[in-house]
Amino acid sequence: MSRYQFRLLNVFAESIFGGNPLCVFEDGSGLTEKQMLMLARQFNLSETAFLLPSEHADATLRIFTPTVELPFAGHPTLGAACVARKMGAASNPLRLELHAGTVSVTQRDDHWTLTAATDVAGAGSRPCEVDTAELCRLLGIAVDDVATMPRWIDTGSEQLLVALKSTDAVRRARPDSEFAAGWPSNRRGRRNVLVWAFEQLAAAPRQELRQAIMARYFFAGAQGVVEDPGTGSASANLGAWLALQQHALPLAIDVSQGDAIDRPCRLSLDVTINGEILVGGRVIEIGQGSIALPPDHSS
Repeated sequence: MSRYQFRLLNVFAESIFGGNPLCVFEDGSGLTEKQMLMLARQFNLSETAFLLPSEHADATLRIFTPTVELPFAGHPTLGAACVARKMGAASNPLRLELHAGTVSVTQRDDHWTLTAATDVAGAGSRPCEVDTAELCRLLGIAVDDVATMPRWIDTGSEQLLVALKSTDAVRRARPDSEFAAGWPSNRRGRRNVLVWAFEQLAAAPRQELRQAIMARYFFAGAQGVVEDPGTGSASANLGAWLALQQHALPLAIDVSQGDAIDRPCRLSLDVTINGEILVGGRVIEIGQGSIALPPDHSS
């Protein structure tokens, strides 16, 4: 039997029971891709992450949902960086090798910030193939709620972004699982959408003026429509969207997400004058454990 150590964390968390839950395996060496997927199903979180050795970075990172592997996701990247640091990785920034590219993660106390592998200039962008009125019906919002045409954005994980005119409209979004099969899908076949709106300006602790955004992220799967509490990849895409919409750089934004499902998440989103996209938040470890698997485990 081979024993694999894991840690449970909450990412983008302001309290021990806030944030987006995550399981990170400290060393996935020896695990097959099928075993990683089955462990992700066992934990049944939005993502489970596996750290592995890397010849080109501090570690390789593989990320699995209960159904597929992802090329990039925000909260697993930040959580895995925290675990890699606890395991002895000393560099700051810490570099993680993902399928989407090498991502740098910096630490400041318990706040972790990633720099997306793709900057604004390299971001993919394309229009939504579904009529806006139909999309609004699928999302449970009114056409008048939409501020501008929805678009797919890709800085490592392609997602559909829908800008709304008010935070009230964000709160009112009610996707119906009955219509999940009609959602548009990204290039990897995943059906996902971020709805968001600007809030008022707020003063940050460093006395900088940071804009505030309320966001909600939905994805459709085998169990209908699920709301994710905190989505770093979507915030990275949001940074690219804002820059592509000619918002003046640099951008400094605080994103609130997850309140609608009682898992409040707080994300920092910054886009530099050079178009680099940074997403960060607090990481809180809540537990550790291990699981034993036979070498020939296949079920």
